Amino acid sequence: MTTLTQQTSNPSIDIPKLGMPVTIITGFLGTGKTTLLNQILKNKQDLKVAVLVNEFGDINIDSQLLVSVDQDMVELSNGCICCTINDGLVDAVYRVLEREERIDYLVIETTGVADPLPIILTFLGTELRDLTKIDSILTVVDAETFNEEHFQSEAALKQITYGDIILLNKTDLVPSEKLQEVENFIHDLKDSARILHTKYGEVALPLILDVDLTPIDEYIAIDDKDTHHHEHEHHHHHSHHLENDGFISISFQSDRPFDVHKFENFLTEEMPQDVFRAKGILWFSDSELRHIFQLSGPRYNLHADEWQTSPKNQVVFIGRKLNTQEIYTKLNECLL
Repeated sequence: MTTLTQQTSNPSIDIPKLGMPVTIITGFLGTGKTTLLNQILKNKQDLKVAVLVNEFGDINIDSQLLVSVDQDMVELSNGCICCTINDGLVDAVYRVLEREERIDYLVIETTGVADPLPIILTFLGTELRDLTKIDSILTVVDAETFNEEHFQSEAALKQITYGDIILLNKTDLVPSEKLQEVENFIHDLKDSARILHTKYGEVALPLILDVDLTPIDEYIAIDDKDTHHHEHEHHHHHSHHLENDGFISISFQSDRPFDVHKFENFLTEEMPQDVFRAKGILWFSDSELRHIFQLSGPRYNLHADEWQTSPKNQVVFIGRKLNTQEIYTKLNECLL
């Protein structure tokens, strides 16, 4: 036993990260989860954070910070690391726990249409319960596109219900009356909700990390009632939720370029209302550059840079009850 106490009193030799605080970021498609993650990764304090994401493509890691990349892990010069959850959440968490250097926080980004509960229960219902401590569930809400219909989606509802802190993002884009309306709506659903206002996902990290807000006992009670094996449930759960809420994702690829005017017309005049989110890499006939395309609700942007590969079009649309054939036909009409 003595060796253990000696070790803990010497901060340079940590016992492997026991009780590492875990923050889960949830929130609907396009609310700004990735922007928040980037803010956390670039943190100015002396915190060492590990971030778990579904794929690196989702997160635009500041290239000046990059130190090394292996297939599932990116290391940054400020001591933060970013890992993918490809082969399962539990494995990814172990990869972080097994690293030698100190990690102060583990932050996990869930997909935009996920119910956070199975993820919470993965931490409480597996051996991770003894190694980590869920600190808070952060739910990012887009103040601009939020409306009452938002809650027709079961996942969106649960994200707010389980959120310990609600980050009302993009507050610079809405008048104060709309903000008040959204806040009232959230409080009706969850009267104890703590709401923070953010722009571009900028928030002081002490407000969201190490806040010890998750009512773990309540979840353990749910977990004990629920005899399902969560590991198994977790893997199937995204697609199952997508179907439940009528969400589908449509991928389009082509080795021919788009006519920029036709594509712009598609975006502004012809795209179905129910597309919530789209992103991809676009090739336009009149440009030498590739264009990184992001669309969230009514707003989209294009960012041009050099092609690293031979040019082609790759776009994904996510929305509710979309007509795949109709979108394919319209996109094909934009090709040259």
